[in-house]
Amino acid sequence: MSAAVVSAGVVKRRAIRRVSLAAASILILIPSMAFSAAVAMIGPGMADVPPVCLEGGSLRPLVPEAGAPSDRTRSRAPVSVTARQMAVAGDYVSIGRQLGVPREGQIIAIMMALQESGLRVLANVNVPASLEYPHDGLGSDHDSLGTAQQRPAAGWGTVEQLMDPTYNVRAFYGGPAGPNRGSPPGLLDTRGWQSMEKGQAAQAVQVSAFPELYARWEAEATAIVEALDGRTAPAMCTRTADSATDMVAPAGLSETRQQILRFTEEGVGGDYVWGGTAFKAWDCSGYVQWIYRQAGVNLPRVEQWRVGTRTESPRPGDLVVQNAKGPGDWGHVGIYAGDGMMYSALNPTVGTLLHPIAWNSDTAYFDLLA
Repeated sequence: MSAAVVSAGVVKRRAIRRVSLAAASILILIPSMAFSAAVAMIGPGMADVPPVCLEGGSLRPLVPEAGAPSDRTRSRAPVSVTARQMAVAGDYVSIGRQLGVPREGQIIAIMMALQESGLRVLANVNVPASLEYPHDGLGSDHDSLGTAQQRPAAGWGTVEQLMDPTYNVRAFYGGPAGPNRGSPPGLLDTRGWQSMEKGQAAQAVQVSAFPELYARWEAEATAIVEALDGRTAPAMCTRTADSATDMVAPAGLSETRQQILRFTEEGVGGDYVWGGTAFKAWDCSGYVQWIYRQAGVNLPRVEQWRVGTRTESPRPGDLVVQNAKGPGDWGHVGIYAGDGMMYSALNPTVGTLLHPIAWNSDTAYFDLLA
């Protein structure tokens, strides 16, 4: 194929993607619909909350434009909420109301559940008994169970109790009506929780090894609570850009880089599994490690940038690192696709996809093939 033909194909694909990204910012208002059909959020005073629209039976915040400013306090990624996930969120909101939990507390609960389980009831491969109960997916972190990933060994409840999503809700909120009577303490048992940052309040209950991650879900959790409250106007989505699964590789790439991009695209659609390294059941570094292994390059399990050379002129196939945790240390990795885009296993909610680099912050690039 001639270079001119390849170049034309690249230009065409980029134009299509830009049109798709632009289309994602268009909302077509429709008449009011019942709560059970789900709602979207558009409203005054909600500048920090991503708009949510109805698409194919699920709620999706609109995709932000590539190049939009990002910060460390919220994720720029769309939180794709299925009907099942919305039902889990509905439990946190409705039971919260019954217990007198204010709206801010409900948002904290949704932030927690988005981070811990992606609003899913998770069984655990380390707890065989949990597999006997209805569940939406599998986890593997110690003996953590359910939507809040609470542990029987930590006194949160029995396996049967923690596989009940409504029990998870009541245990997380705690308080006088909580099942654990303050031990372990839930949100309402935590002194001064209402004066804390929302992510800190979630951490006070969960005592996670990654306390900074809850805060990144505040905008999405707020949007979900607004939708469940029925405060926002319903809207229909156009096709969103995250449906794209590949890009045309530019001419002149080495065979190894072409292989890396080919295997990168093969992994799109995979689940995000914390600590996972299996095909389409991986975390961000597990995805990168799998890709390079298929191309004949063995990488460390984590901190893969340490075997590369930092570059200010990345090429497709290079490593993208984001969300700085300290000097020379980052919390997220993916594969550079070119033209402001990257592939990564982003989080449990959206899984593995092609997305704008601007969805996360503190971005740097490393050449692992130099």
